[in-house]
Amino acid sequence: MNPPKHILPSIVIAQFFCTSLWFAGNGVMVDLIINFGLKPNALGHLTSAVQFGFIAGTLLFAVFTLTDRYSPSKVFLVSALLGALCNAGVIWQGNTLISILGLRFLTGFFLAGIYPVGMKIAADYYDKGLGKSLSYLVGALVVGTALPHLLKGFTTIFSWQSVLLTTSTLAVLGGVLIVILVPNGPYRKASAHLNFTACFTIFKKPSFKAAALGYFGHMWELYVFWAFVPVMLQTHALTHGRMGLNIPILSFIIIALGGLACVLGGYVSQKIGVKKTAATILLLSGICCFASPLFFIVSSEVVFLGFLVFWGMVVVADSPLFSTLVAQNAPVEIKGTALTIVNCIGFAITILSLQLVTALQPVLQFNYLYLILTIGPVLGLLGLFRK
Repeated sequence: MNPPKHILPSIVIAQFFCTSLWFAGNGVMVDLIINFGLKPNALGHLTSAVQFGFIAGTLLFAVFTLTDRYSPSKVFLVSALLGALCNAGVIWQGNTLISILGLRFLTGFFLAGIYPVGMKIAADYYDKGLGKSLSYLVGALVVGTALPHLLKGFTTIFSWQSVLLTTSTLAVLGGVLIVILVPNGPYRKASAHLNFTACFTIFKKPSFKAAALGYFGHMWELYVFWAFVPVMLQTHALTHGRMGLNIPILSFIIIALGGLACVLGGYVSQKIGVKKTAATILLLSGICCFASPLFFIVSSEVVFLGFLVFWGMVVVADSPLFSTLVAQNAPVEIKGTALTIVNCIGFAITILSLQLVTALQPVLQFNYLYLILTIGPVLGLLGLFRK
């Protein structure tokens, strides 16, 4: 039986609204640095704070199997409301670096009840065609992630405070939308009791482990790319003497087109298979990492922007496909926990890569900086096809 037609659009819109919280701090980073007297390296630290929060949240959600024991729609609503509150708290003028880091950490913590829970809700409604459904969902995450850059691009209209308030308002609307329009799905099988070991024993299944390893390799690269897109654009412009670029708008376009790529990847996976599509995209993404030094020294603005657009598409298009493989290879009664713990470990990996690139930034030539990201796709492909 097919689910009602409004279900998938409702989940997608809610996911888009709520995940705009994720990079809201990055979208107004320059204003935060000026307004609160932060150091330039705050970019890496504030991005990592959200990731740390997300890791802590997903670990807690997974260990206590919250999304399998309680209504995921209600978990989504509560998380959206609390995440919106923490995001809006950054506009308080009495903030310091420590308090901003704390608020971004808590925002990430409550995003653990939004992103993997949204995928769990979709998996409860869609048995066949899950890859295509999750491609729309992750596509919404990508566009939501890019939204603060778009809002910031219109600096004459939106102040930085307005960007944060707008994203918080959208998150509240997203949470309300889910709880009203998307009840528990027909494929949901509630877990009757706590299972503290479920998030660890699940990795004993070889097919699940292979899917998870592919996802981990993909995550090594993804958030570094998203966090550093404005830096890449600015560095290339300064190196080749080109001023006047609207970097926030360009950052939005480069990141948001990844959402379209997710959807396209979902449809392609129906033709050639989820695993083959995910592996091909991960390979293309790895090639972009390896080739990045060449494109930084090319003076042509069109060529460089074209490269970043392509990289921005392949860097994320495999994400919903790996999540599909994870969901398909997990026991149905702990599907939510499986998705959550894989997200937890994946985002822990983003901390390592973010901090590594941030630490190498002062000592490596800018055009060689992103070569380190090649490690992720290589290890991800090896893990995906390991015997």
